[in-house]
Amino acid sequence: METDKGEAQAQDWRGRPSNPAKHGGMIPAAFVLGLQAFEIMAIAAVGNNLITYVTSEMHFPLSKAANLVTNFVGTIFLLALLGGYLSDSYLGSFWTMLIFGFVELSGFILLSVQAHVPQLKPPPCNINDLGEQCSEAKGMKAMIFFVALYLVALGSGCVKPNMVAYGGDQFDQDNPKQLKKLSTYFNAAYFAFSLGELVSLTILVWVQTHSGMDVGFGVSAAVMAMGLISLICGTLYYRNKPPQGSILTPIAQVLVAAIFKRNLLLPSNPQMLHGTQNNLIHTDKFRFLDKACIRVEQEGNQESAWRLCSVAQVEQVKILLSVIPIFSCTIVFNTILAQLQTFSVQQGRAMDTHLTKSFNIPPASLQSIPYILLIVLVPLYDTFFVPFARKFTGHESGIPPLRRIGFGLFLATFSMVAAALLEKKRRDEAVNHDKVLSIFWITPQYLIFGLSEMFTAIGLLEFFYKQSLKGMQAFLTAITYCSYSFGFYLSTLLVSLVNKITSTSSSAAGWLHNNNLNQDRLDLFYWLLAVLSFLNFLNYLFWSRRYSHAPSALPPPNTKEHHHNIP
Repeated sequence: METDKGEAQAQDWRGRPSNPAKHGGMIPAAFVLGLQAFEIMAIAAVGNNLITYVTSEMHFPLSKAANLVTNFVGTIFLLALLGGYLSDSYLGSFWTMLIFGFVELSGFILLSVQAHVPQLKPPPCNINDLGEQCSEAKGMKAMIFFVALYLVALGSGCVKPNMVAYGGDQFDQDNPKQLKKLSTYFNAAYFAFSLGELVSLTILVWVQTHSGMDVGFGVSAAVMAMGLISLICGTLYYRNKPPQGSILTPIAQVLVAAIFKRNLLLPSNPQMLHGTQNNLIHTDKFRFLDKACIRVEQEGNQESAWRLCSVAQVEQVKILLSVIPIFSCTIVFNTILAQLQTFSVQQGRAMDTHLTKSFNIPPASLQSIPYILLIVLVPLYDTFFVPFARKFTGHESGIPPLRRIGFGLFLATFSMVAAALLEKKRRDEAVNHDKVLSIFWITPQYLIFGLSEMFTAIGLLEFFYKQSLKGMQAFLTAITYCSYSFGFYLSTLLVSLVNKITSTSSSAAGWLHNNNLNQDRLDLFYWLLAVLSFLNFLNYLFWSRRYSHAPSALPPPNTKEHHHNIP
């Protein structure tokens, strides 16, 4: 992996050096944003209503169906690591998105075909009728379904991290004007994501409900095809950063070399380390890794890349280790998101959903509230707040990404505080006064979280992309998606632990033991999450302040080291 930056790395679609006047900028990034909006529309429409299809038409038991859906979503986010690795190491972002975009499209088409052809599904029956025996999909029917579903998961997982990274690649970070536009792009990327989610949660889910799942899956396929057309339309205008070989090899080389030389003493002068002639910034963090740069004299033999590494190589590994705590602090944030998609929807079901006498708000549609807020706020934030904040901070993003993440994590706490207060009021009114509150009372927790997400999620994407781990942008973006998986897994673990611990106390059952919110103590669970969120914020402050002393970018070397360059 070369450590050079800027236009020298970028190529056009034919592999020639890119021309700043013709390639890159906001216009080709807009084609990538089109793919992002359409892809999230397609995948979210399937994920949000998948459990309905699996139970009503494939006749899987509810518990099996629920696990199937969570495994599907978790697999998508974990496969993002594969997509980031393949892109940065071998394929490049454009070809990774194009190849796996068609894989995802084929999955949608196969799902639509199965949902439409009666011979590919079990015989129809009413699964809610206890007197009717429904046959579960097995054999070839089940195999076709799982092949289709995991083609979608494989495609979506590999496409997701590359959309954000490839859009960012259209801007030259060495150019101050381009750097400002890069900040605007990250805001636009989350706007596209929010727009896609909103359309999915409203229009596409409505199509599935009223026209059948075969039509719904078909619409997802059509929408995904539109996204791929958007990507292809920008081919002549993209800046492409070529893959540099395995991104994990240089990391492994540093760790192996440092372990092999663990008993050697570090020189008192860092200038004696291998590779310091390139005037790279050397940091004192993780000094044990510096031992990988100690030269050992050997007669007539030059040390291999697995025994001697450059300072540039070691500093890249130090940065990777430094960002791990930042990433870890977003897991609790996504655990809160999991509550808004599960327990908060149950809260809505226990409330008066009437908007008018004849119109009810579907509780599941509550999930669209943060995205409505983001669609309104993100353009206002980028148009008015960022230029205003630049005058005071001097930072191209208005608020530096680390501070933006921290402010979002701080706000997330108050989302759970609002949820706990509302649940206490709702439960008291229902139990003591037999009164049902209006569903409008639930909006503050969604609005606060939407505002929190605007700061945290966008800040996290920008922070990871701007790290000086050149050639690893897609992989780092994929790591941010893993936070979603870990957050949902932590939510499942917390619910089980809370039930187990609270059931041994004076109460007869755990806080979340019953399926009736009027008997459960969801408000106490929300207070627990509020406390965890605040402690997580304090933990984040500790790590972000430690990280602020690390360089945000490494100057490019003027000379290249024959076989010790980071591949």
